[in-house]
Amino acid sequence: MLEISRLSLSLGQQTLLRELDLTLHPGQVHVIIGPNGTGKTSLLRALFGELTPAAGDIRLGGQSARQMTQAKWRQQFGYMPQNIQLELDLSVIEVVVLGRLDSLSMRLADEDILAAGRALQALGIAHLADRPLYSLSGGQRQMVLFAQVLLRDPRIMMLDEPVSALDLHHQMQLMEHLCQQTREQQWITLVVLHDLNLAAQFADQLIVLAGGDLQAFGPPARVLDADLIERLYQVPVQISHDQSGIPFLRTLRRQS
Repeated sequence: MLEISRLSLSLGQQTLLRELDLTLHPGQVHVIIGPNGTGKTSLLRALFGELTPAAGDIRLGGQSARQMTQAKWRQQFGYMPQNIQLELDLSVIEVVVLGRLDSLSMRLADEDILAAGRALQALGIAHLADRPLYSLSGGQRQMVLFAQVLLRDPRIMMLDEPVSALDLHHQMQLMEHLCQQTREQQWITLVVLHDLNLAAQFADQLIVLAGGDLQAFGPPARVLDADLIERLYQVPVQISHDQSGIPFLRTLRRQS
């Protein structure tokens, strides 16, 4: 269990998060949504130890991040930041294998290479294994970096806008694989998404941030309502539900 207690983040005079309280459970996908500039990425960076909270505590399995070295704390994470710039003269399979390298050792076992191949196969990109990373499109790179994160065997999986460069087919493939692995491996998964319908379809729990505050937290069917979306995004919407109760949002054009 990941416990976030009264977490506050500031950047200069700007408050990014204000006394955030959350309890996140293994085996669930938690999708973070909210307008631009509301602290979604900052929350992930704080959890990973890249940003120092102004106040509050982060605990995993009852142990505070303050009680561990930064290196040991980060070993528990698989973290895929937004807009990673990698200009490495490495093949795809070599980049994926980097996910298994310990910071204190550069030795690789045959199992590491086999695991990298399985990750590429599961994501439908095994045919790219021998291609140089620099020759790939932005979407292909995104899938390769996701495969790399899968190899880290994390307790907490964090992805910041992982589908931003992907076509519809690969968006679904990545999110379906992420949900499957979250349940099988009992990860605590956090994903930042801008597509509210994608978030509604794949989230077990939605974390809605705006203005530095937690606006709502819970299952999509309970959290998403037209008043909340219009208030946060300044866009009128119509919400319907499919047979499974999953909400679907349709934006409405304003009458001129």
